[in-house]
Amino acid sequence: MKQVVSLLALCITALLSVWLVTESQKKSGVIDAIEARRSIRAYKDTPVEREKLQLLAECGVLAPSAMNRQEWEVRIVDSKEWIDGCSAAYLKAVEGTGKADYLLKPGFKNIFRNATALIFVAAPEGAFSGENIGFLGQNIMLAATELGLGTCCLGSVRMMLAEPALADYLRSLNFSDGYTLSYALAVGYPDESPEAKPRDKSKIQWVE
Repeated sequence: MKQVVSLLALCITALLSVWLVTESQKKSGVIDAIEARRSIRAYKDTPVEREKLQLLAECGVLAPSAMNRQEWEVRIVDSKEWIDGCSAAYLKAVEGTGKADYLLKPGFKNIFRNATALIFVAAPEGAFSGENIGFLGQNIMLAATELGLGTCCLGSVRMMLAEPALADYLRSLNFSDGYTLSYALAVGYPDESPEAKPRDKSKIQWVE
């Protein structure tokens, strides 16, 4: 009887060891999101729920920052009137210059890659401002992927909202003095499923 119990215990231990190894090899939700994230440039008309947009912004400000200064400001825009009005003002301001040609494709709806929501990010001048808001943006994009949303980082908004004709739209974001708009994240329900672009893993090297 003792031999049977010992054998059973040994079998259970072996099975548990196999299970633990298998579990340790499984990817976490974060790794899944990293591998699944794409820059989305086609969105459905379906509005993104405000609860999800708020959650994305809160995930963003959970990012690390130099000396925990949290020197960033985040503004969420989901107003179709604001987005359409800003688009129209920009197109009128740059008419004939070719600046918006890359956006004017079949199915064009707005200059923000047709997204139904935008998350604007601003930061002050500082040694680590770029790094800080980079961490913040990546948090948001990965959280969006997990929620089934698409995103695209739009650095071009700095130039767009710098047009004098769009001054009121920039002002409406109400950033604090000393803070400068850095980028916006287009957010929406994806209307495309692009393949991952190749990554050059030779950039990774070990130093012995």
